[in-house]
Amino acid sequence: MLKYAANLTLLFTEVPFLQRFGRAAGAGFRAVEFLFAHSEDVGGIEREIRQHGLEVVLFDPEAGDFSSGDRGYLCVPSRRDHCFKTIEDAVVTAKRLGVRRLNVLAGNRVEGLSAEDHRRTVVENLRRAAPLAERAGITLLIEALNRFEHPRYYLDHSRLGLEIVRKVNHANVRFQYDVYHMQRIEGNLIETLLGNLPLIGHIQIADVPGRHEPGTGEINFPLLLQALEGAGYSGYVGLEYRPSGRTEDSLAWLPGNKRSP
Repeated sequence: MLKYAANLTLLFTEVPFLQRFGRAAGAGFRAVEFLFAHSEDVGGIEREIRQHGLEVVLFDPEAGDFSSGDRGYLCVPSRRDHCFKTIEDAVVTAKRLGVRRLNVLAGNRVEGLSAEDHRRTVVENLRRAAPLAERAGITLLIEALNRFEHPRYYLDHSRLGLEIVRKVNHANVRFQYDVYHMQRIEGNLIETLLGNLPLIGHIQIADVPGRHEPGTGEINFPLLLQALEGAGYSGYVGLEYRPSGRTEDSLAWLPGNKRSP
Protein backbone atom coordinates (compact mmCIF):
# COMPACT_ATOMS: atom_id res chain seq x y z
CA MET A 1 0.00 0.00 0.00
CA LEU A 2 1.39 3.39 -0.98
CA LYS A 3 2.08 5.96 1.74
CA TYR A 4 0.80 9.51 1.21
CA ALA A 5 1.89 12.80 2.79
CA ALA A 6 -0.19 15.98 2.73
CA ASN A 7 1.85 18.99 1.62
CA LEU A 8 0.87 21.74 4.06
CA THR A 9 2.33 24.56 1.97
CA LEU A 10 -0.32 23.95 -0.69
CA LEU A 11 -3.09 22.02 1.07
CA PHE A 12 -5.46 23.31 3.80
CA THR A 13 -4.52 26.91 3.04
CA GLU A 14 -8.01 27.88 4.18
CA VAL A 15 -6.43 28.18 7.64
CA PRO A 16 -3.08 29.49 9.00
CA PHE A 17 -0.05 27.21 8.69
CA LEU A 18 0.02 25.70 12.18
CA GLN A 19 -3.69 24.89 12.03
CA ARG A 20 -3.11 22.81 8.89
CA PHE A 21 -1.55 19.97 10.89
CA GLY A 22 -4.81 19.35 12.72
CA ARG A 23 -6.78 19.62 9.49
CA ALA A 24 -4.51 17.04 7.85
CA ALA A 25 -4.89 14.67 10.78
CA GLY A 26 -8.65 15.19 10.70
CA ALA A 27 -8.67 14.24 7.02
CA GLY A 28 -6.98 10.93 7.85
CA PHE A 29 -3.30 11.67 7.16
CA ARG A 30 -0.49 10.52 9.43
CA ALA A 31 2.29 12.05 7.34
CA VAL A 32 2.83 15.65 6.16
CA GLU A 33 5.47 17.67 4.34
CA PHE A 34 5.99 21.36 3.57
CA LEU A 35 8.44 23.63 1.77
CA PHE A 36 10.43 25.47 4.44
CA ALA A 37 10.90 25.21 8.20
CA HIS A 38 13.33 28.11 8.72
CA SER A 39 10.59 30.70 8.20
CA GLU A 40 8.06 28.93 10.44
CA ASP A 41 7.58 28.51 14.19
CA VAL A 42 9.51 25.26 14.68
CA GLY A 43 8.34 24.97 18.28
CA GLY A 44 4.77 25.28 17.07
CA ILE A 45 5.34 22.61 14.44
CA GLU A 46 6.81 20.31 17.08
CA ARG A 47 3.78 20.84 19.29
CA GLU A 48 1.32 20.21 16.47
CA ILE A 49 2.90 16.98 15.22
CA ARG A 50 3.00 15.58 18.75
CA GLN A 51 -0.56 16.60 19.47
CA HIS A 52 -1.91 15.04 16.28
CA GLY A 53 0.38 12.02 15.98
CA LEU A 54 1.90 13.17 12.68
CA GLU A 55 5.22 12.49 10.98
CA VAL A 56 6.91 15.23 8.97
CA VAL A 57 8.53 13.36 6.11
CA LEU A 58 10.15 16.23 4.18
CA PHE A 59 11.01 19.91 4.02
CA ASP A 60 13.52 22.09 2.11
CA PRO A 61 16.56 23.90 3.54
CA GLU A 62 16.54 27.69 3.19
CA ALA A 63 16.72 28.54 -0.53
CA GLY A 64 16.88 32.34 -0.66
CA ASP A 65 14.03 34.74 -1.41
CA PHE A 66 11.65 32.22 -2.97
CA SER A 67 8.98 34.79 -3.82
CA SER A 68 11.57 36.79 -5.82
CA GLY A 69 12.73 33.78 -7.82
CA ASP A 70 15.60 32.37 -5.74
CA ARG A 71 15.76 28.58 -5.89
CA GLY A 72 18.64 27.44 -3.70
CA TYR A 73 22.41 27.33 -3.99
CA LEU A 74 23.68 23.88 -5.00
CA CYS A 75 24.91 24.94 -8.45
CA VAL A 76 26.33 28.34 -7.44
CA PRO A 77 30.12 28.26 -6.84
CA SER A 78 30.18 31.54 -4.91
CA ARG A 79 27.61 30.24 -2.39
CA ARG A 80 29.27 26.93 -1.45
CA ASP A 81 29.71 27.74 2.22
CA HIS A 82 26.27 29.26 2.54
CA CYS A 83 24.78 26.20 0.83
CA PHE A 84 26.47 23.94 3.38
CA LYS A 85 25.27 26.16 6.24
CA THR A 86 21.65 25.93 5.06
CA ILE A 87 21.92 22.13 5.07
CA GLU A 88 23.61 22.17 8.50
CA ASP A 89 20.79 24.29 9.89
CA ALA A 90 18.14 22.12 8.24
CA VAL A 91 19.69 18.95 9.69
CA VAL A 92 19.43 20.44 13.20
CA THR A 93 15.75 21.24 12.63
CA ALA A 94 15.11 17.88 10.98
CA LYS A 95 16.54 16.02 13.97
CA ARG A 96 14.31 18.06 16.28
CA LEU A 97 11.21 17.23 14.23
CA GLY A 98 12.12 13.64 13.38
CA VAL A 99 12.41 14.38 9.64
CA ARG A 100 14.48 11.99 7.52
CA ARG A 101 14.44 13.72 4.11
CA LEU A 102 15.62 17.15 3.00
CA ASN A 103 14.96 18.43 -0.51
CA VAL A 104 17.89 20.66 -1.45
CA LEU A 105 17.01 22.98 -4.32
CA ALA A 106 19.63 23.14 -7.07
CA GLY A 107 19.67 26.89 -7.68
CA ASN A 108 19.42 29.12 -10.74
CA ARG A 109 21.99 29.01 -13.53
CA VAL A 110 24.92 31.42 -13.16
CA GLU A 111 25.52 33.59 -16.22
CA GLY A 112 28.81 32.70 -17.92
CA LEU A 113 29.21 29.39 -16.08
CA SER A 114 29.43 26.26 -18.23
CA ALA A 115 27.06 23.32 -17.89
CA GLU A 116 29.94 21.18 -16.64
CA ASP A 117 30.90 23.73 -13.98
CA HIS A 118 27.30 23.86 -12.79
CA ARG A 119 27.18 20.08 -12.57
CA ARG A 120 30.57 19.85 -10.84
CA THR A 121 29.48 22.39 -8.22
CA VAL A 122 26.29 20.46 -7.45
CA VAL A 123 28.20 17.19 -7.11
CA GLU A 124 30.85 18.72 -4.87
CA ASN A 125 28.28 20.39 -2.63
CA LEU A 126 26.31 17.18 -2.23
CA ARG A 127 29.43 15.12 -1.52
CA ARG A 128 30.41 17.63 1.16
CA ALA A 129 26.98 17.57 2.83
CA ALA A 130 26.16 13.87 2.47
CA PRO A 131 28.24 12.62 5.44
CA LEU A 132 26.72 15.27 7.72
CA ALA A 133 23.21 14.20 6.73
CA GLU A 134 24.10 10.52 6.92
CA ARG A 135 25.24 10.82 10.53
CA ALA A 136 21.79 12.23 11.32
CA GLY A 137 19.98 9.46 9.40
CA ILE A 138 18.80 11.92 6.75
CA THR A 139 18.56 11.50 2.98
CA LEU A 140 19.34 14.51 0.78
CA LEU A 141 17.12 14.88 -2.27
CA ILE A 142 17.51 16.93 -5.44
CA GLU A 143 14.56 17.92 -7.60
CA ALA A 144 14.02 18.96 -11.22
CA LEU A 145 11.57 21.81 -11.90
CA ASN A 146 9.89 22.65 -15.18
CA ARG A 147 11.48 25.40 -17.28
CA PHE A 148 8.17 27.10 -18.10
CA GLU A 149 7.58 28.24 -14.52
CA HIS A 150 11.25 28.24 -13.45
CA PRO A 151 13.19 29.32 -16.55
CA ARG A 152 16.49 30.00 -14.75
CA TYR A 153 16.53 26.86 -12.62
CA TYR A 154 19.55 24.68 -13.37
CA LEU A 155 18.15 21.19 -12.79
CA ASP A 156 15.46 21.01 -15.47
CA HIS A 157 15.06 17.35 -16.42
CA SER A 158 15.19 13.97 -14.71
CA ARG A 159 18.10 12.64 -16.75
CA LEU A 160 20.42 15.31 -15.34
CA GLY A 161 19.19 14.77 -11.79
CA LEU A 162 19.69 11.01 -11.99
CA GLU A 163 23.15 11.50 -13.52
CA ILE A 164 24.10 13.71 -10.57
CA VAL A 165 22.85 11.14 -8.06
CA ARG A 166 24.95 8.48 -9.76
CA LYS A 167 27.98 10.77 -9.85
CA VAL A 168 27.71 11.68 -6.17
CA ASN A 169 27.48 7.95 -5.46
CA HIS A 170 26.35 8.25 -1.86
CA ALA A 171 23.65 6.05 -0.36
CA ASN A 172 21.79 8.96 1.21
CA VAL A 173 21.62 11.21 -1.89
CA ARG A 174 18.59 10.52 -4.06
CA PHE A 175 16.33 12.13 -6.67
CA GLN A 176 12.94 13.59 -5.84
CA TYR A 177 10.58 12.88 -8.73
CA ASP A 178 7.83 15.48 -9.05
CA VAL A 179 5.20 14.11 -11.42
CA TYR A 180 3.78 17.56 -12.22
CA HIS A 181 7.11 19.03 -13.30
CA MET A 182 8.16 15.90 -15.18
CA GLN A 183 4.92 15.70 -17.14
CA ARG A 184 5.35 19.32 -18.23
CA ILE A 185 8.93 18.93 -19.45
CA GLU A 186 9.38 15.34 -20.56
CA GLY A 187 6.44 12.96 -19.99
CA ASN A 188 7.18 9.21 -20.05
CA LEU A 189 6.33 9.11 -16.36
CA ILE A 190 5.84 5.43 -15.59
CA GLU A 191 8.80 4.17 -17.61
CA THR A 192 11.13 6.76 -16.06
CA LEU A 193 9.90 6.07 -12.54
CA LEU A 194 10.06 2.30 -12.72
CA GLY A 195 13.39 2.31 -14.56
CA ASN A 196 15.05 4.43 -11.87
CA LEU A 197 13.20 3.54 -8.67
CA PRO A 198 16.35 2.65 -6.66
CA LEU A 199 17.62 6.22 -7.20
CA ILE A 200 14.31 7.90 -6.28
CA GLY A 201 13.84 8.84 -2.64
CA HIS A 202 10.54 10.72 -2.76
CA ILE A 203 7.68 11.34 -5.20
CA GLN A 204 5.32 14.31 -5.40
CA ILE A 205 2.15 14.53 -7.46
CA ALA A 206 -0.17 17.09 -9.04
CA ASP A 207 -2.09 17.04 -12.30
CA VAL A 208 -1.39 18.93 -15.52
CA PRO A 209 -2.47 21.57 -16.43
CA GLY A 210 -3.18 23.74 -13.39
CA ARG A 211 -1.28 21.78 -10.75
CA HIS A 212 -4.54 20.68 -9.20
CA GLU A 213 -5.53 17.36 -7.64
CA PRO A 214 -5.33 14.05 -9.55
CA GLY A 215 -8.28 13.61 -11.89
CA THR A 216 -8.46 17.24 -12.99
CA GLY A 217 -6.04 16.99 -15.90
CA GLU A 218 -4.26 14.75 -18.38
CA ILE A 219 -2.26 12.35 -16.19
CA ASN A 220 -3.58 8.81 -15.72
CA PHE A 221 -3.02 8.66 -11.97
CA PRO A 222 -4.79 5.34 -11.31
CA LEU A 223 -2.39 3.66 -13.75
CA LEU A 224 0.67 5.51 -12.44
CA LEU A 225 -0.03 4.81 -8.77
CA GLN A 226 -0.89 1.19 -9.50
CA ALA A 227 2.45 0.83 -11.29
CA LEU A 228 4.32 2.30 -8.32
CA GLU A 229 2.56 0.00 -5.89
CA GLY A 230 3.19 -3.00 -8.12
CA ALA A 231 6.88 -2.12 -8.32
CA GLY A 232 7.12 -2.09 -4.54
CA TYR A 233 7.86 1.62 -4.08
CA SER A 234 8.29 2.05 -0.33
CA GLY A 235 8.77 5.81 -0.05
CA TYR A 236 6.14 8.50 0.35
CA VAL A 237 3.97 10.16 -2.28
CA GLY A 238 3.61 13.82 -1.41
CA LEU A 239 0.39 15.58 -2.39
CA GLU A 240 1.93 18.83 -3.62
CA TYR A 241 -1.02 20.22 -5.53
CA ARG A 242 -3.21 23.30 -5.41
CA PRO A 243 -6.77 22.21 -4.62
CA SER A 244 -9.26 23.30 -7.25
CA GLY A 245 -11.71 24.00 -4.42
CA ARG A 246 -11.92 23.28 -0.71
CA THR A 247 -9.01 21.02 0.29
CA GLU A 248 -11.17 18.30 1.83
CA ASP A 249 -13.28 18.17 -1.35
CA SER A 250 -10.14 17.87 -3.48
CA LEU A 251 -9.24 14.65 -1.65
CA ALA A 252 -12.21 12.70 -3.03
CA TRP A 253 -9.87 10.79 -5.39
CA LEU A 254 -8.01 9.29 -2.40
CA PRO A 255 -10.25 7.22 -0.09
CA GLY A 256 -9.80 7.90 3.60
CA ASN A 257 -8.54 4.40 4.32
CA LYS A 258 -5.57 5.00 1.97
CA ARG A 259 -4.41 8.29 3.44
CA SER A 260 -2.25 6.78 6.19
CA PRO A 261 0.16 3.80 6.08
